[in-house]
Amino acid sequence: MKNIVIKLLASMMLFAFAFSTNAVASEHEQSSLKASAHQEETYQPKPFGEMIVGFLKDTGVVAFVNPDPNELSSTGEKMSDFHKGWGRIIMILIVFLLFYLGIAKGFEPLLLLPIAFGGLLANIPIANIAGPHGFLGVIYNMGLANEMFPIIIFMGVGAMTDFGPLLSNPKTALLGGAAQFGIFGTLVGAVALAHYGFVDFTLQQASAISIIGGADGPTSIFIATKLAPELLGAIAVASYSYMAMVPIIQPPIMRALTTEKERKIKMTTLRHVSRLEKLVFPILVLMLAILVLPESTPLIGAFMFGNFLKESGVVERLNDTLQNSLINITTIFLGLGVGSKLAADQFLVPNTMFIMVLGIIAFSVGTAAGVLMAKFMNLFPGHKINPLIGSAGVSAVPMAARVSNKVGMEYDRTNMLLMHAMGPNVAGVIGSAVAAGVLISLFQ
Repeated sequence: MKNIVIKLLASMMLFAFAFSTNAVASEHEQSSLKASAHQEETYQPKPFGEMIVGFLKDTGVVAFVNPDPNELSSTGEKMSDFHKGWGRIIMILIVFLLFYLGIAKGFEPLLLLPIAFGGLLANIPIANIAGPHGFLGVIYNMGLANEMFPIIIFMGVGAMTDFGPLLSNPKTALLGGAAQFGIFGTLVGAVALAHYGFVDFTLQQASAISIIGGADGPTSIFIATKLAPELLGAIAVASYSYMAMVPIIQPPIMRALTTEKERKIKMTTLRHVSRLEKLVFPILVLMLAILVLPESTPLIGAFMFGNFLKESGVVERLNDTLQNSLINITTIFLGLGVGSKLAADQFLVPNTMFIMVLGIIAFSVGTAAGVLMAKFMNLFPGHKINPLIGSAGVSAVPMAARVSNKVGMEYDRTNMLLMHAMGPNVAGVIGSAVAAGVLISLFQ
């Protein structure tokens, strides 16, 4: 009896399995037939001539000359015929100009070339490379929309920074702080222009534009991503362009605000800074940022992390990675991501011209404020400061310090100002990060 029951149960299980298998096969067959029928309905064979005509309509030439009226921008918004046609052609010409400045003139080629090439790709019609599913859009979303790329860049910059000149002469930090006046002065100016109807910038947009005065590309990108992502392309191009033109913009301002006697001031030899001081300093700065302005800690924290690894002397592999491979890889992605915002519909707008003008004003005012602060400090007893190093208070490291040294040597070949200028130069990096934190905390 027991054997009969077991055989009966086994037979029932086999029958159920066979039935379910047949049902699944039948369902799969039906779905395949439906898919095949759908495919036959959606695709209709066309004559060869009609296929050729369809192919020609999808070429870039036709897309420039006769744009698709239903084409949307990378953000999913409608575009004007100008931006879909001549606007893209103008942007491609602007991109070629950026190629020229980066290759022939050496203007910040490490970032200007990736940004320009990203701009070229963003203005290709039909492909929608800068859209959410295009690879430029993916790059932007994975590292710029969440501010990751600027933070990694700050880690690398921190690993390449020596705080020795600043620690040996701490009062030069005032010069870096004074140079940030260009940021807040331009913010007030932009708000005033908006108040009287000359521009339509919001407080967030004006804040993002004013940070150009710090001459710090990663900080400009960081704050623009948070406060005004629609202006990211114009702000990034303006920031890096003015950083590259430091040797052109700063010397006339420096000469106009100083006398020949002041340019010949020789500064005393820097004292030796111990390893312990260099190890404590980044931790101390980070603790102050945490207590006073936590909004600035993403940038300052990354900067001090990179510097702390460098000064520890026990993680050379990590330090080398930050200074070389990691920052180089991130620079490529950062440039392409920023370039995705150089699409004609986002760059060729009236606000772009105001951004370029306000940016140069911010940078010039920052340079002048650093020089004037040095002159003011010389009114008090103590070792005199060459006012030329005040221009290095902007964050263009180390280019601004080199310009200070170059202008000083034009009047006295023995007057080496480079190491003295590095003090306000690295202080300017910290100052611009603090300024960004203040603006974010106020207007986000």
